[in-house]
Amino acid sequence: MQKRRLGRSSLEVSAIGLGCMGLSYGYGPAAERKDAIKLIRTAYERGVTFFDTAEAYGPFHNEELVGEALAPIRAKVVIATKFGFEGGDSQAGLDSRPQRIRQVAETSLKRLQTDRIDLFYQHRVDPNVPIEEVAGTVAELIREGKVRHFGLSEAGEQTIRRAHVVQPVAALQSEYSLWWREPEKEVLPTLDELGIGFVPFSPLGKGFLTGAINENTKFDSTDFRNVVPRFTAEARKANQTLVHVLGEIAAKKKATRAQIALAWLLAQKPWIVPIPGTTKLHRLEENLGAAAVELTVDDLRDIERSTGQVTVHGARYPESLQRRVGR
Repeated sequence: MQKRRLGRSSLEVSAIGLGCMGLSYGYGPAAERKDAIKLIRTAYERGVTFFDTAEAYGPFHNEELVGEALAPIRAKVVIATKFGFEGGDSQAGLDSRPQRIRQVAETSLKRLQTDRIDLFYQHRVDPNVPIEEVAGTVAELIREGKVRHFGLSEAGEQTIRRAHVVQPVAALQSEYSLWWREPEKEVLPTLDELGIGFVPFSPLGKGFLTGAINENTKFDSTDFRNVVPRFTAEARKANQTLVHVLGEIAAKKKATRAQIALAWLLAQKPWIVPIPGTTKLHRLEENLGAAAVELTVDDLRDIERSTGQVTVHGARYPESLQRRVGR
């Protein structure tokens, strides 16, 4: 697989990474450990060198899983993890106090079975801690050799700029896909200006853009999508229009919907690296196949015209979670 550089940083990764959250958390029961390890190692064998986790995924279980899976090939991969929640619990409040950041770094290093974190993201912006303090603390960890690069997640333009002055931001991780294009307004131009890479999570619309979900789909009781307005039965039915449009485009390119959605992201900027997640080996193979799908200027124009006529129904997050975004 081709490599990409995240902005003007020295961080070079595979063009498509692997979001590991769903192996342990968020989308129903966790995968069997042996199966999850096999999937992560298969991803590496297929060219993936960029793996994304966080202390909050579980909490803690996902970091342990990723650490075990990648231990034999640690020197050949890039591992990203995150800090920012009280006690590592995403259901609790935000906590990016310097002492908490340091505590997360130490415990994450142990769980990941490594001596450095390649990319350390602030999971969500904490309004109670100036971003300059956060960036300064990560800068200290970088000087100490415990962290290599600093990242932000779901941060707004001004926060990105303020942080970047104190410690260069290597990458921003936020949701971006054909059904959530908000970053195009302010965030992407800012990243382009400052030389910061972009790592889209949920690049397949939390699975919806694959075409595998419709209004009759039943989610596990622990599945995060149960509380997402965009995933009510009514919204899923209304949003099938976008799935149909993607299907028509995919058929012309002899690809799948998922591959078109990922190839579209790759075509937007050379410093964009999506991190689709999956628990299934065949879906992993499908997703990675997107790196070989070439979209011409005409293809991109057709996608823009076709999808631009579709209205996506339902909010991206429940209001309580949306308040944590774009600060």
